[in-house]
Amino acid sequence: MLSEIHIESLGAISAATAEFDGGLTVLTGETGAGKTMVVSGLHLLGGARADPTKVRSGAARAVVEGRFVTDDLGEAVTTKVDEILDSSGAERDDDRSVIAARSVSRDGPSRAYLGGRSVPAKSLSGFTNELLTLHGQNDQLRLMRPDQQRAALDRYADVTRQLHRYRAVRDQWLAARRDLDDRRRRARELTQEADRLHFALNEIDVVAPQPGEDDALVGDIRRLSELDSLREAVQTAHAALSGAVDEGPADGFSAAAAVGQARTVLEGTDDAALAALSEQLGAALTVLVDVSAELSHFLSELPTDASSLETKLARQAELRTLTRKYAADIDGVLAWARESREQLAQLDVSEETLAELERRVDGLQAKVVDAAQELTKVRVKAAKGLSKAVTAELAGLAMVGADFTITVGPLEARVDDTAPLPLPSGTTVHAGRDGVDAVEFGFAAHRGTDLLPLNKSASGGELSRVMLALEVVLAASTEGTTMVFDEVDAGVGGRAAVQIGRRLARLARTHQVIVVTHLPQVAAYADVHLVVEGDVGTKGDRAKSSGVRRLDDDSRVAELARMLAGLGESDSGRAHARELLDAARGEREQVS
Repeated sequence: MLSEIHIESLGAISAATAEFDGGLTVLTGETGAGKTMVVSGLHLLGGARADPTKVRSGAARAVVEGRFVTDDLGEAVTTKVDEILDSSGAERDDDRSVIAARSVSRDGPSRAYLGGRSVPAKSLSGFTNELLTLHGQNDQLRLMRPDQQRAALDRYADVTRQLHRYRAVRDQWLAARRDLDDRRRRARELTQEADRLHFALNEIDVVAPQPGEDDALVGDIRRLSELDSLREAVQTAHAALSGAVDEGPADGFSAAAAVGQARTVLEGTDDAALAALSEQLGAALTVLVDVSAELSHFLSELPTDASSLETKLARQAELRTLTRKYAADIDGVLAWARESREQLAQLDVSEETLAELERRVDGLQAKVVDAAQELTKVRVKAAKGLSKAVTAELAGLAMVGADFTITVGPLEARVDDTAPLPLPSGTTVHAGRDGVDAVEFGFAAHRGTDLLPLNKSASGGELSRVMLALEVVLAASTEGTTMVFDEVDAGVGGRAAVQIGRRLARLARTHQVIVVTHLPQVAAYADVHLVVEGDVGTKGDRAKSSGVRRLDDDSRVAELARMLAGLGESDSGRAHARELLDAARGEREQVS
């Protein structure tokens, strides 16, 4: 529920605050006083496009703040609202209400706020659209569009489950269909690409490189190229350490023997310092022995001749052929081969593969047909109920004899249709995101007149009542939310205006209803009456600023008298207004 709205520098309004209760609230006032700006402010909170020209002259920006109470909503709406608040980081006020705000700068971008946090306008609209339903004359015009008529029927039918299933299988079908069409169209190109990959992979498989083999070959080749010098260096070093070479003992110096002798001499003394040096020589002797053993092992592993050098150089040349073509090193070549094999599997354009894909497309198409027919069945059944209920509501809105119908027919495919779907009936339909149905509202204002599409048969006043009748019928699905009507009674008067007031009052039993109206017959049914007043200059120039005032009982009588015929100061006008107000109150008390 909307509990309060505060507006600054928006159109005719310099600064105004309006407080709302549950039930039916009406806003009235002279033409140009600024009633529409209240609705414009609500549209801004609903995420509407910010219009800098609406910023009041002399002000840098306009600001709209709304305080919403969300405790009495249905479970589904409450869950959605909580999810939006959590994802936005928004916080509730101390009384658990939520403040939503929008600012419109004259020279810069607009900004949106929710629960004290700056949020994108889309996030703000996601929150407010769960709580607010706004209806104006533009909304009545939108009701003539086929997509809006289908959306209204879907609200009544509650096709959430059927529509979700249809969209899921449709997306799979379209993806498989695009894949099949792409393979057929690019068959020659894909075949050439597959041949190229086959050749490359065969070349790699023939060479059969091993991970890291190129790096290992570099070390082997360097060693074989320097075989004689390496052998001489190792033998000399080994002889110096151990005093022996592979051919047998050698006369001369042995580093290991010399260190061992020095250690033995030092161990024979009683001096602590020399004993410590003896231990260090022991560690050095261990190192010398280990190095000597490793040199001996290295020497034994060296090839006896360099005949294998040519073989390794030839192998290196083979590997370099691969690294020149496919990657910087052998590990990269192997990675390229793995990726290419995966790609090759996707490039299969064989007859068997195409036939298998065709079978998959046909299977998914059958599922789409089944889901579409289930959706159509639910809509056709709901169309009968909604038509009957709206026709009954129209009779209660002083349109006895009016007939409202809903036709659900196939949405036939065009010649160049991107998603044609053949039905078992033989008709080919367009498989759109919302199904294969064309929904059309029909209307006849009186008995004996032809039933025509709504956009060809309803006047402005009749369209207002059709929309109101629809909202009354559909209201059960949005119980507890706020419904705003901006001059929904346009083009209506007399007995029809009284009936509209009654229907709005009835709708206000389960919703908070806010109505901008020029009709006293509608205003008389309000639980709360707010008047938007302009501060008019002494010379009668246009309103300089406007404010919102809540009327007490006596002030309501004066305002209703003004609305009746500008008779606010006459006794007859006030008497007529009092009679109208008392009659409306009496009806509300009987209903309650």
